[in-house]
Amino acid sequence: MTFPKAVAAALALLLAPIAPAHADTLVDNVDGLTLDADGRVLRFTGLVIDDEGRVTRLLRRGDERPERPDFIKDGGGQVLMPGLIDAHGHVMGLGFGAMLLDLSSTRSLAEAQEAIRAYAAANPDLPWIMGRGWNQEVWGLGRFPTAADLDSLGIDKPIWLERVDGHAGWANSRAMQVAGITPATRSPAGGRIEVSAGRPSGVFVDAAMELIDRHRPAPLARDRDRALMLAQERLLSFGITTVADMGSTLEDWQAFRRAGDAGTLNVRIISYAAGVEAMALIAGGGPTPWLYEDRLRMIGVKLYLDGALGSRGAWLKLPYADAPRERGLPLLTESQLRNRMVRAAMDGFQVAAHAIGDAANAELLSAIDDVAASFGGDRRWRIEHAQVVDLPDIAAFGRHGIIASMQPVHQTSDRLMAEARLGPDRLGGAYAWASIAGTGARLAFGSDFPVESPDPFAGLVTAFTRMDADGEPFGGWRPEEAVNRQAALDGFTRSAAHAGFAEDRIGTLTPGMRADFILVDVDPLLASPAALRAARVSETWVGGRPAWVRDRAPERPSQDAAPLMPGEARETR
Repeated sequence: MTFPKAVAAALALLLAPIAPAHADTLVDNVDGLTLDADGRVLRFTGLVIDDEGRVTRLLRRGDERPERPDFIKDGGGQVLMPGLIDAHGHVMGLGFGAMLLDLSSTRSLAEAQEAIRAYAAANPDLPWIMGRGWNQEVWGLGRFPTAADLDSLGIDKPIWLERVDGHAGWANSRAMQVAGITPATRSPAGGRIEVSAGRPSGVFVDAAMELIDRHRPAPLARDRDRALMLAQERLLSFGITTVADMGSTLEDWQAFRRAGDAGTLNVRIISYAAGVEAMALIAGGGPTPWLYEDRLRMIGVKLYLDGALGSRGAWLKLPYADAPRERGLPLLTESQLRNRMVRAAMDGFQVAAHAIGDAANAELLSAIDDVAASFGGDRRWRIEHAQVVDLPDIAAFGRHGIIASMQPVHQTSDRLMAEARLGPDRLGGAYAWASIAGTGARLAFGSDFPVESPDPFAGLVTAFTRMDADGEPFGGWRPEEAVNRQAALDGFTRSAAHAGFAEDRIGTLTPGMRADFILVDVDPLLASPAALRAARVSETWVGGRPAWVRDRAPERPSQDAAPLMPGEARETR
């Protein structure tokens, strides 16, 4: 495959193995900060790193420096802070998203149609037109888009476009024809085929997406390798050094291993398998050991209990306020959920279960109560998103060492839609970070990329302001649920590491920990919200070595020569 210049530059940077760390590297002249093991803030002006890429000393002004370090890095007075950890993302989805049609910036159906038309014209050899990112709520459409909206473009090939949350897909008539979809096709369990005038309208929700997905051409291994390279480049540019990959397939794992074998796995990946079958196939009888100098481990399994609010797939106790005949879609029965949790727990795997709606969260909390009775010890049951919780159920988060893995940016993106879906009387337990933390549950923060941008600074600001990039709403949306700055930083560092059983090696910059850090132009504990949103990372170090440097960074790759995406993230919004 011939790559364009921008992609070749990215490959040259990220596929070149990182040079070995120097013995006794001194990073000096910095405005350093980290949380310690107990969550207290430590300040320092220098950092000493050993030849294994671990922190050996934090130096303060006036402390004696090493006499003859093998390498000295002058930080130029920049802020040095721990590498940020995204506790919930989709690595391959981010990479593939950079290679396909991206509709996330479109603000109307007409704008999306024009983008689709232009993409098809620019890629005449693609057998399918594929992409993601549409959002009928942002378009103000008042309905789902339809196959007719795509057919009107006159593109004589299958079109399949995933919604921004990954929980619904939009097909043209050609794609439905290839998939054998007819008026007689019934919605599968856990899914819904949207219907208009007695015929499939072109939108497929949750499990119904598989009716189209199974007919798409699969990407090649080289396409997956390229996607991983692009994902790493973007994550490192935001100062993200570790990701909890939620829903790793066998093919994803193989791509991670190929990069590790080649010495080009520069972001640490804590992997959660895409279901118990993938868990057993990849890891066997228990979590894998840490591989590639603590850069890769499969620790658990990702389960899905419901869908998303945006597609009305989130499972609610009461009907949707704006669709009184719908309550969402439970994706697992009571017994299926518990059987999968037991299957994982019996072999020591950590369970991370997606729950958006209040019915889904109540059911998952009940299942944890049931299963935890048989599996003691430090299990760290993870509830992914915990977006809408009935107020009486919040107290249950304080039991069994539950981790609430939440994404602050969802609150600002979803606010108006959540108000419409739930109505004003059911918002008390929505995006309730402070209330959940008040039970004793640990908060692990992330972004759910590519559903949202992986930018962790937007997440940090949102966590303590409850306001979007435009400062709306003034004073924050339900500001009583904000956390303070230190807790926000903790959620993206120390507690995010704890959530993946990695707190003994990453998340803080105390002696003995991996030297994963960033040099950035703002202090997250002092900067104004606007300045923090505009934070500029100059360098990202992983294991005591520079993994990304701004003036070496390639320009953003173009979308030409794009392969087909296998349908990665299925998340919130």
